[in-house]
Amino acid sequence: MTETTGAVGTAGTGEPLRVMVVDDHPMWRDAVERDLVAAGLEVVATAANGTDAINRFRATRPQVVVLDLQIPEPTGVEVTRTVLADDPSARVLILSASGEQDDVLAAVKAGATGYLVKSASAAELLAAVRRVASGDSVFTPGLAALVLGEFRRINEPSMPPGERLTERETEILKMVAKGLSYKQIAERLVLSHRTVQNHVQNTLRKLQLHNRVQLTRYAIEQGLDDEP
Repeated sequence: MTETTGAVGTAGTGEPLRVMVVDDHPMWRDAVERDLVAAGLEVVATAANGTDAINRFRATRPQVVVLDLQIPEPTGVEVTRTVLADDPSARVLILSASGEQDDVLAAVKAGATGYLVKSASAAELLAAVRRVASGDSVFTPGLAALVLGEFRRINEPSMPPGERLTERETEILKMVAKGLSYKQIAERLVLSHRTVQNHVQNTLRKLQLHNRVQLTRYAIEQGLDDEP
């Protein structure tokens, strides 16, 4: 991974994003930590195995966990499930050498909102950390289609009686289906980032969904990604 510099990540509050890095390869773990720190992020903890990852997560409460799947037990998938059960507001970004379908789907089912393969550049990693922290889902090109294609076959919950999406909510949902970030949606509709987030939260509530990954799956299931 090539280092880059510059203030690439804050939590939107002026404070640096708090990140934990989990990888059992010391050189790789150190390189990721170095890139994140150089970009202005705060690495609050590192770990080389699942047990240490869970314990240090509970002690430091990072906003984003950059996590390798292939670590000494508990596995990366189990760590993902555990930390998100402890703190649902946290975000997990998988950074793995594997791009195999089973690994990707297992991570997403456990709650990961991002998945990059280790061929990603430092700039791509930094951008992904920021995006998952803001609520977006991020995948290495090609993996998003794999995930959505698999989940397309899963029946999504129908909208409860009496709940209807507004025209604005439907418009934003179409943009979510096409992979636009909240920032991009806000710019296109001349809205604030917060207003877009509020519309998305209302849509999630009405559809009885829990996160943007599920919302994107629902929108594609409905064919909204093909609409103009």
